[in-house]
Amino acid sequence: MNRRTHAALAAAIAASLSLGLGACSSTSDNSGDNGGEKGVTTQGNGIIGGTPVKGGTLTILSNQDFDQLDPARNWTMPVMDVGVRMLYRTLTTFKAAPGAEGLKIEPDLATDLGTPSDGAKTWTFHLKDGLKYEDGTPIVADDIKYNVERSFSAELAGGPDYAVRYLAGADNYKGPLGGERLGKDSIEVPDAKTIVFHLKRPVAEFGYTVTLPTFAPVPKAKETGANYSNHPVSSGPYKIESYDRGKRMVLVRNTNWDPASDTVRKAYPDKIVVDQTLKSGGIGDRLIADQGEDKNAISYVDLLPAKISEVLTNPDVKARLISENAGCTTMLDMNNSKAPFDNPKVRQALQFAVDKESFAASMGGPAFNDIATTYLPPVLTAGAPVDHFMIKPAGDPEKAKQLLAEAGFPNGFDTEMVTSTGGKQQAEALQAALKRANINVTITTVDPTAVNSIVGDKDKQPGLAQLGWCPDYPSAATFLPMIYDGRLIRDKGNNGNMTRFNDAETNAELDRIAGLSDLQKANAAWLELDSKIMDKSPAVPLVWAKKPLLVGSNVAGAFAHPVWAGQIDYAVIGLKSVK
Repeated sequence: MNRRTHAALAAAIAASLSLGLGACSSTSDNSGDNGGEKGVTTQGNGIIGGTPVKGGTLTILSNQDFDQLDPARNWTMPVMDVGVRMLYRTLTTFKAAPGAEGLKIEPDLATDLGTPSDGAKTWTFHLKDGLKYEDGTPIVADDIKYNVERSFSAELAGGPDYAVRYLAGADNYKGPLGGERLGKDSIEVPDAKTIVFHLKRPVAEFGYTVTLPTFAPVPKAKETGANYSNHPVSSGPYKIESYDRGKRMVLVRNTNWDPASDTVRKAYPDKIVVDQTLKSGGIGDRLIADQGEDKNAISYVDLLPAKISEVLTNPDVKARLISENAGCTTMLDMNNSKAPFDNPKVRQALQFAVDKESFAASMGGPAFNDIATTYLPPVLTAGAPVDHFMIKPAGDPEKAKQLLAEAGFPNGFDTEMVTSTGGKQQAEALQAALKRANINVTITTVDPTAVNSIVGDKDKQPGLAQLGWCPDYPSAATFLPMIYDGRLIRDKGNNGNMTRFNDAETNAELDRIAGLSDLQKANAAWLELDSKIMDKSPAVPLVWAKKPLLVGSNVAGAFAHPVWAGQIDYAVIGLKSVK
């Protein structure tokens, strides 16, 4: 898997996506209480409103703050979309297009997709001419090295850890905040426009890895540590004019961004206003009504299930609905380091206890999600879903009770679950299902921005959490190793492996597959490993979600990007007309 060429990877991605995701639509063969709909098809060719005009103000309606805009810490798919499409650029980036075309990469800050050598263990990138930050200072290769180094800092935890995993000579490195820099064995910067990465092993898809915000530039002179998220220095088309966290962020044009150097971002609006003070239901109501300035608005958060029938039964509103497969797996994560979930048989019992039908219904039904039957989503299994346990979607509580008795819990047990305020309905569906198997769940709801910090802290983490994972790019190498490699678990600031699953056999197999050079053998090995991990059941796969988002009637260029988990691609969105 690590020796595939750029062309081979793009072809493999396109082939798998053509089976798993329509370039313009998402459909489901299931039926449910959703106005007779079997799925949702985005209007036209998958792009709502046509090509935008230049100018005007686009409003993004939200009910939450961004957890992290610091590029070293930004590892949440919708927030990554905001960061890498509007505020900062990376060495390479994904094309702005729906479907399979959007999974192809283009040079961004770099002049090309990178030059591998030493059997793809060394990668060299050259920067384009004339790149500048928002204050007019030049962007240099050392700024990218510096941000990569920041991803090693315990003080800046939570971001993509590919550099930690891949870079040679960096095993004991603690980040640059104390003044220490990585040596030439890890990253070389021979001049202001050249950066060379030295890897522990061959990584033929490293050109895709550097699409992540870890590989955006950060000027050392502007370092503010944990506060950098409040105003990351822009290398993209917009800069932060004001940011009152949890309330409002205003973006205006970065006049030092050169569109001639950027083939992806079009930066149509003059201004982008993010209103974070709203309630989810209110966002849906406003966009359904489509009055005044809301015609120029889009939703940042999913449409509530309660609004679905109102949208699907109104053709004018449905025409403004985007609902494409997000390519992600929503899971019930169990804390494998905490009794009784340190017992594999208890964990397997939950596979049978959960009622996935009721959980899916709580998220809107078949129009907005498909029931998940394994960890890897269909986009990573050649487009065909894999059903590992062959359990009925409604579950099998009697089988769950049997497994619990065999595990030493004939009367069940009590546990706790944490979820976001917006996930309460889904948590209650899980609570009711588990009750059938005598598993009593107490639910704690917290602000969406606090969930990861609680689950990522070993001392605070409860038994259960409703989380999920999206591949950083369409390769199982960005899925199973990220969430089930036990060697990268942290007591605090844990991210990725939230189940704290640490299994020696799995760890060894992750290493073995990572070293395979044959693409077909690697893909088969990932599928087999997925099956083995399912038997050990660190988590219960629940649904493969779609991303239901409404836009105003004057919005143009709106489509779900397959890399940003079905979120609208902010690189090319704008307005139909400007008064």
